[in-house]
Formats: sequence, structure tokens, C-alpha cells
Amino acid sequence: MWTIGIARMEADGTLILDLNPRPDSSSGQTRFVYPPDHRDYAMILRHLGGMRPGETKAVPPF
Repeated sequence: MWTIGIARMEADGTLILDLNPRPDSSSGQTRFVYPPDHRDYAMILRHLGGMRPGETKAVPPF
């Protein structure tokens, strides 16, 4: 399965997404940080299929 990066959940529930611009590249990686009170947090968490603190998952394309 093609992924666009890696997501992890911090102990406080913050989501950290390290996304790649292309599936075959690690250059140009961008980090997005979503604390639990961010307006897009629930949508991102649903897209990831849910997560628990300390968990890491591949991020499917949006």
C-alpha cells in the first residue's frame, strides 16, 4: 500500500505527521503537528483509523 508518510501520537494525544511530497522521496519531508484542540484533529484521527499514545502508523493518501 502506498503511504504519504508516518504519523505518531504523543503521550498527550498530539498527532505528529511526517509527510513526503512523493511516494519515492524522503527529501522535502514536512512535519505537521495537531494538538487535540486543533480544529482538524478529529478528521485526521479518523483518516488514520484511530491511534493510541505511543503508536506509530503509516499515513494513507487523503
